[in-house]
Amino acid sequence: MKILVQAAALAFAIATPAMAHQGFVPREEVIHNSPEWKGERFADGRPKVPDAILDRMKSVTMEEAWATLRFAGYEQQYEDGWATLFGDKILVGRALTSTWIPGRLDLQKVIEADGKAVIADALAAHGAIHGLVNCAGIGGAEKTVGKTGPHSLELFTRVINVNLIGTFNMIRLAAEPMTKGAPNAAGERGVIINTASVAAYDGQIGQAAYSASKGGIVGMTLPIARDLSRDGIRVVTIAPGLFLTPLLKGLPQEAQDSLGRQVPFPPRLGRPEEYAALARH
Repeated sequence: MKILVQAAALAFAIATPAMAHQGFVPREEVIHNSPEWKGERFADGRPKVPDAILDRMKSVTMEEAWATLRFAGYEQQYEDGWATLFGDKILVGRALTSTWIPGRLDLQKVIEADGKAVIADALAAHGAIHGLVNCAGIGGAEKTVGKTGPHSLELFTRVINVNLIGTFNMIRLAAEPMTKGAPNAAGERGVIINTASVAAYDGQIGQAAYSASKGGIVGMTLPIARDLSRDGIRVVTIAPGLFLTPLLKGLPQEAQDSLGRQVPFPPRLGRPEEYAALARH
């Protein structure tokens, strides 16, 4: 039954195309994000559901597939807008989504476990947590409608997952031990610093996903600050302009210089140590 549930989730009812197949997710990350699969895998890391299971799936109705998934706890699958392309054929195949949309319980466990492990390591090393600085983020420039068609939903989802959901995940996990810590003389137990971007307010062409993710961080700062204020935890968000991040370091020097000249003064990209100085202040 377990392998059938996994097969149904991986080979039949996942509505999002395989991101790994499109090159968005490295092999190691695919394997890390699907730990419950113990069988054979493709070269790119995707679970290789046995052909025998796919043959069995040909006799499974849509209602039976959804029932199996819901029984296993996958209650957030999306079904709408189906179009019949080959009415005289029964098609089955393998697909894997490495995002939270639609909700994948196994992947959610991995993401939560990773975050909890970071917090546990910090507690083991220092005995308490007094600060969290969220800096991780990814980009992805793509127009809403480009020459090759509409914006990739997989890319949009991935940017939101990493930048916005990833930030909130670490906030909630770090805040819990902070609330249990001893306050200082001013009654403060800790501070959480998030990283948004000027794109949250002034997004440019091709920045729909990035701006949405950073705008979400800005939008949740105040309500989270109010939530945690009674526990003596401050929550702030820095919205940097153009900084020499690993994302921009990958650009040619000429491109970096051109971006730097767009800054009124000083006409250059911001430096990581300048961000660190503001966060420390």
